[in-house]
Formats: sequence, C-alpha cells, structure tokens
Amino acid sequence: MSFMFERGGGYTELLIPANLLADDSVLNRSVKVLTEDVCKDVEVIGWLYQFYISDRKDEVFAGFKKNKKAGADEIPAATQLFTPHWIVRYLVENSLGRLWMLNHPSSDLINQMDYYIAPIDEETDFLKITTPDELKIIDPACGSGHMLTYAFDLLYVIYEEEGYGPADIPGLILTNNLYGTEIDARAGALAAFALTMKARAKQRTFFNKQVEPNICVIEPISFSPDELELLIAGIDDRHDEEAFWNQFAEADTRGSLTRPDPGMTARLGAHMEALDDGGDMLKADIIDRAGRMLKQAEYLTPRYLVAIANPPYMGSQNMSAELAMFVLNHFPDSKPDLFATFIERCRDLVGAQGGIAAMITMQSWMFLVSFEKLRAKLLRDAPPVTMAHLGEHAFDSIGGSVVSTTAFVLEEGRAQTKRGVYLRLIDGKNEAEKASLARAAIDGSLSQIAHRVQPQSFVTIPGAPLAYWFPGTLLEAFRSSPSLSSTARAAKGLVTADNASFVRQWWEVSRSRIGFGFANRAMAKTSGLRWFPYAKGGDFRRWAGNLEAVVNWELDGHLIQTTLTDDGSRVRATNFNLDRIFKEGIAWTVVTTNDPSFRKVESGCLFDAAAGLCQSSDDEYTLALLNSSAVKQVLAGLNPTMNLHPGYLGAVPAPADPERALARNAAARAVELSTDDWNTQERSWDFVANPLIGHNASLSVSLDEVQDDWAARVTEMHEIEQQNDVHFARLFGFDGDVEAVPIDRVSLTVNPHFSYQDLSDEDGRVAQRVDAVRDLVAYAVGCAFGRYSLDEPGLILANQ
Repeated sequence: MSFMFERGGGYTELLIPANLLADDSVLNRSVKVLTEDVCKDVEVIGWLYQFYISDRKDEVFAGFKKNKKAGADEIPAATQLFTPHWIVRYLVENSLGRLWMLNHPSSDLINQMDYYIAPIDEETDFLKITTPDELKIIDPACGSGHMLTYAFDLLYVIYEEEGYGPADIPGLILTNNLYGTEIDARAGALAAFALTMKARAKQRTFFNKQVEPNICVIEPISFSPDELELLIAGIDDRHDEEAFWNQFAEADTRGSLTRPDPGMTARLGAHMEALDDGGDMLKADIIDRAGRMLKQAEYLTPRYLVAIANPPYMGSQNMSAELAMFVLNHFPDSKPDLFATFIERCRDLVGAQGGIAAMITMQSWMFLVSFEKLRAKLLRDAPPVTMAHLGEHAFDSIGGSVVSTTAFVLEEGRAQTKRGVYLRLIDGKNEAEKASLARAAIDGSLSQIAHRVQPQSFVTIPGAPLAYWFPGTLLEAFRSSPSLSSTARAAKGLVTADNASFVRQWWEVSRSRIGFGFANRAMAKTSGLRWFPYAKGGDFRRWAGNLEAVVNWELDGHLIQTTLTDDGSRVRATNFNLDRIFKEGIAWTVVTTNDPSFRKVESGCLFDAAAGLCQSSDDEYTLALLNSSAVKQVLAGLNPTMNLHPGYLGAVPAPADPERALARNAAARAVELSTDDWNTQERSWDFVANPLIGHNASLSVSLDEVQDDWAARVTEMHEIEQQNDVHFARLFGFDGDVEAVPIDRVSLTVNPHFSYQDLSDEDGRVAQRVDAVRDLVAYAVGCAFGRYSLDEPGLILANQ
C-alpha cells in the first residue's frame, strides 16, 4: 500500500518515539485493546486514530480558551470526531440507499437497511440511475473513512444483485464509486487503508490488482510568478489562470472549501498534457506539482450524486484570521461555523437536480438567527428529505452536553410541498438509546416521534426555524394570528457595564437610602435616594420573586448615564430604556440551563440585562401565556439555546383566546401565592415575620400546622400550573402532548419537592422542618439585636 507509512526525512528513521516501550505507550495499549474480535470491524481504525490525537485535541482546545486561533496545525486535531455507526447507516441508507431504491423499487437492498425511511409522497423528480458505476459518492472531510466504508457495504450488495462477479466488485467500487478528501494526511491514509481492507475482506487476491482508493489529501500547492509563466505559456486568452494555479496555496486550512472552476480545470488539464520539461529537473518539479494540483481540483469539481460528511465543527471565533476572512468572503450565509460552510460545499458537489447531501452537524443552523439566510436557501432549493434531530449525548466518546447535533439528508431541487420525515430523538441519553428510538420511529412502534412536515410550513414561522414538532394549529397561528409583540414590548434590560460599582444586594446598603414603590422617574429623582429595586435573573422561579438587588439610580441615574469607557469614546452603560423604568412588567432569567421562568414585577423597579424586560397591556394574561408548557415548546423551536433574548418573546403567536379572563385570574392568583412564598424569607425586603410566630401551640405542633398550610399552597399552585398548561396546549394545538406538571417544578420555596429535589419525600419534609427551625432561630437573633420586633412587622430601622 504505497499510500501508507510514507518515508520521512532520513534523520526521522533514526528516532524512536518517546515512551514507546512503556506499559502505557500507544503501542502497548493498542496491543491489549485490539483483540481479534475488535479487529473484525475495520472501523476500529477510526477509533484508534481518535484516541491517538486526543491529547493534541485537548491541547488545541486549551489554546482556544487562551484566545489562540486554529491554523493548519490545529484544525485536524480540533475537528476530528468519529461518527457513531448507527448515524453513518442512517445517512448512507437515506442517501445512497434512497437513490438506488427510487430507481429500483423492487431491490433487495431494502432488507439490508434498518434506518432507511421509505418515501411518503410520490417521488418522480429523482436522479435516474441505470448502472451501479453511476453512483459517485464523496466525503469531503472523510477522516478515517467511516462513512465510505459503510457505503462500500451497500454498493457491494447493489453490484451483486446486478449480476457482477464477486472478484470484480471490490475493484469496481474503489475505482468508480467512492471518493474522499481530507487535509489530515494521517487520517487520509487510514481512510485508504480501511477501504483497501474492506475490498480485501471480500476478495482474497485484491492486493494483486494494485487498485488504490480515491482518497485525496488536499495539500497546499503554490507557484511563483516565474513558475506560472511555464504553466500558462502558450495561452493567448488568459483569464484568471494565475489565481487558478494558486487557489490551493492555503489548502491546509481551507481544504475542500476550495471551489475550483470546472471549465478551467478541464481546459488547463488539457493544456498541461502538451507541456514538456525537456529534461529540466526544475521544470519537471513544477509540472509534477501542477499535476497534483489539478488532481485536487478534479476531486473538488461537481460530478457526484451523493455527498456525505461529518464535517469539522469550528466557530469563527476560533478560526485563524486568514480562514475567517476566506469564509466571510466565500460563504457569507454560513460564516459563523465551518460545519455550515460544508453544508453549502456539499451542495456544490452534488449540484444537479436530485443530488443528495447527507450530513451530521451541530443543530444550531436549524434555529439561530445567524443562520437564517442559510435556512432560507436550504428550504427553497434543497429541503430535507429526512432528519434525525439528536440533540445532546449523541457521541458517547465525548460525553455530556458538549455538542447538540442533527443528522439530515438534503435533496437538490426538491419541492417545498413534499413532506420530510423528522425524527425527534433528543430524549435519548446516549448513542444506544437514540439508535433504539430511531428504529422504533421508523418501524412505526413509536410513531409519535416521527413528524411529517412540508418545508414550506417552516417559512411561516419568524426566522424560519426548523421547528418540525409544531402542530398544525400552531403553524396556522403563526400565519394568521398577531404575535405577542402586538400587545407586549420585550427588551434587553440595563447593562451598567460595572455591576461591582453600581449594584448591591438590598441588605448591603442603608434601608433608609432605598427608594421602594416609586411610580416614575420624576418622583424617584426628586426623592434624593440613591438605591432603587433592580430585577435581575436568578434561579428558576415562576410568577414572582427573585428580587434582591438594588441599583444606584441617584439623580435619575446620573452617574451610570455619564460614566465613560476607558478611552472616553462613549458612555459605558447601555440599554437605559428610560421610557419603561419604574413601570410594572415581567422579568425572566435570560441565561439559563433550565426551563424558562417568567415573573411579575410591580412598579418601582429597573430591569437588568440578565432579567429582561417585558411590558404588556395585560401583564397577568401575558405571564400565564409565557409560563405555559406550550410556549416553552414554541421558544424551544424559535431559540433552543441557553440565551432567551427578547426578540424571541415577541415572535410568539398570540391567537384569540375565548377563555382569556380565566387564564388571567389564575395567573393573578399564582402571582399572589408566589409573592407570599417569597416573603416568608428574610431575603425579601417585604419580609414581615417568621411564619411560626403567632401559633398558640408547641413548636412541634406549630411546625405541623405551618407545613400543612404550605402543602395546601403547593397543591393549589400545582393545580393552577397544570390547568394553565392544558389551557394553552389546547389553544396552540399541543393538547395531545400535555404532560402532568412535575411537582418538583412548582417553584415555591415552601415546596419540599422543589427545594430538596435530591431527597426522598420523607427526608425532604424533615429537611424542611430543620430549615424552618433554623429560620426561626435567625429571626429570634434578629429580634435580640433589634432588627425585628414582635410588636412591629418587618424591619426596625436604627432611627425608629
């Protein structure tokens, strides 16, 4: 295998890798791990290589945290990720397998494909295939070849059922069908090795055929002006030839993103055949490099029916300056991440009507506003045939919630009216669970997670996110109902740019200098007070509460509004929202890993950027709407990230509600219950007295009475939230998907299921009693020091 283990410089042959003979060396660990059973599957090569580069990958990502950028030496390690085999099967079977089945509906290939999704609408505009050799497939970021090795398996079955001889099939596949490009020379060699071993497993004398796989390592190649004169000598009508010959100068970072002109590639290829080195070694070297460059260009010209890839994932913030500028100029609609540029590049490679791109990428392109133009193009020109929405935990090898992904198959020129099949697999906790869910959805035993949606339906949603699970009633609401922005104004709150100077907890400053309850700016300004209530984000809590901070807004915020940046170019703080401050509204926690939670804020507050600010003509009803599970699902479709920005709230539809008054009244009662709950704690500035005070009984009996009262409040709130969910689920069309509100999501402090989620019910009740006694002791100490009094409610100030 001439492509494997190429010789380096002579001096490198004298070097022995450090740690080679130690027990924990790569060599010894490989010998132990690569058992005979493991080595029966050639994909072990990919796993081995991912392990081999893992230390380098950790080193590169540590550099990202120090603001280092990824160049040619870092990109391979930073972007290598071995694809789970079931996802490979899903992608290959619904691209290569789909094309063959559309052309040969009676083929037995379907019996080999557990993850194949048969067409649900009549298909007539597909690519016509007559012979297997027409099925040209490329993986433009092939890594160690996992996608291509499984494509080999399906192609072997196709050739076999078409009557080709077993001795010929492996060579035909490697010669005619499978192509891969890669910037990592080691990975490219392993991909070629894996395909060769696939062929050898099918045909014992395959090595004698001297057939090499079509794997091209894209290398940087460039030419000086003098060298270019040789290459373009004899060309009279010159047009961009110099740029063409040097387009691979940065190939070690751009790789397959380079877009060679097909016509010029063919024309200059023909011109090259007439060049003669005349025995000149320097000319021979130039012509040899030019030949290698043309070979790379030929690999990257559109001549394929299927492109399949797990492309590199890298945000623009980690790209080198050169790569970031290249992506900005050549892929403006997908510039935020390399994976998105590869979506466009794969489409280029299969540009013909009916060409298919099958990929697994991060899910962010489905939803984020930064990919809105990319989504618009895909939905218009190459909508999905199928998608397996994986979410988190799709890669056991990287664990946790490192990336949220989606696997999908795009078809060029597919009509927007043809439905795609979307599998919702986000609830699977690992690779095995997601694979099991996918099979159950495909065979019909779990059909509720398989959604059949026309791509044109997404266009009616603001920003066109691929919220495939939205019911028809909700999609109609997006089309015909006003959005929440028609009755509510959501905005980002104040950014002081220096919270350490301007923000305090209310108990850190003199109570006599805090201005509570001011209805407008003028009153607050003339009061002469410095500190005013400041709604921030905080933990998950619905309806009311999370109010602990105050902000320096003395003299109408003079200091905040006039403090300049260090260079003196502008005021440091932003988002003053002067027409909204001190008015009642709704706050929410903008950045959260939990469900969204919205809270009523009475008049007299300013709003922080971490809390957001929403004011409406009917706060209680808007609050009920936003705290419903239906809107939670809507927001998950509009923006499934940890950052819930105001614009997404305004896009929520607000259809006519015949039971508006009921929802409003229930929300008002929920606000009352939540406010009373918040005020049982000393951290509330409206705290009056410890709830155990006033019970004419022993401490033990008083605790029983208080806990019974708290339990009744929790039960009432639980019922309100359940009814609220049912109400809005029915309004939005989610009524078939309403689940009972978990008792541990009822966000009252006095709810032991919420406050002590890691404890059993009995242990939680005991912990609640312990904490209640602790709070009573704290209150008693406060009375002893004159902070509180049994004769007066609330705080006793020093001058009272």
